[in-house]
Amino acid sequence: MSECTHDCSTCSQNCSERKPESFLEAPHKLSNIKKVIAVVSGKGGVGKSTVTTQLACHTQAKGLKTAILDADITGPSIPKMLGITDKAYGTEDGLLPVKSNTGIDVMSVNLLLDDETAPVVWRGPVIGGTVKQFWTDVIWENEDIMFIDMPPGTGDVPLTVFQSIPVDGIVIVTSPQQLVSMIVKKAANMAKMMNIPIIGIVENMSYFQCPDCNGIHHIFGESNIEEIAAEYGIKHVAKLPINPETSKKSDEGLSEYNLNPFIESMVEAVIDYEK
Repeated sequence: MSECTHDCSTCSQNCSERKPESFLEAPHKLSNIKKVIAVVSGKGGVGKSTVTTQLACHTQAKGLKTAILDADITGPSIPKMLGITDKAYGTEDGLLPVKSNTGIDVMSVNLLLDDETAPVVWRGPVIGGTVKQFWTDVIWENEDIMFIDMPPGTGDVPLTVFQSIPVDGIVIVTSPQQLVSMIVKKAANMAKMMNIPIIGIVENMSYFQCPDCNGIHHIFGESNIEEIAAEYGIKHVAKLPINPETSKKSDEGLSEYNLNPFIESMVEAVIDYEK
């Protein structure tokens, strides 16, 4: 056996000093990103992009330079919620994100398409490559926090993000149905497999409070999110009520001017979180 040179790239032997190969991609040379938080869901339709937008709007409002990398390539809704109509453009140095009205830096595939309603009919490797380019080719200047709006599920693109981008922690978004709770566990187990800490869980559409009688109605059933959080040792849980005004403001592109107070505890958890 040849003498160990401590250069694993030249050695085919397995030993205690061999380090696992890293697939992490370096960001653009002009980028400076202090913290990366991925917002995930086990399935679609639970309001993941709405939660991502609210988290970003809150942190920006607190004076933190905030960015959103929209990795939901086939369902990009972030620009719509923020009222962004400008298109992204590049310089000789790289691609520049588009700023929202309050200064949130955003990159989304819809900012590159001539027609925002055109379907993105791409296979998985192309989608994964696009997400990586949003990290490597876009100039993210002096970002305190970047939120990545992940596609739903635990498939190819989430795996690409977790392997290619140095994600500091994740926030899981769910709704109260028992079926969704099962899927939450899949997302939590994937995070565990990838060795990425879970900062908290946001239960969206948790309940509805009647404006006439102030009664609380659990439209989608009673929540068991605290039990799931306890099972996985997750400290922070936020429950967001059904609020038609939130949907209306999102449709109008006015999310930045309709901050949801029920997510404030999760915002603080994200800001305070250190890996």
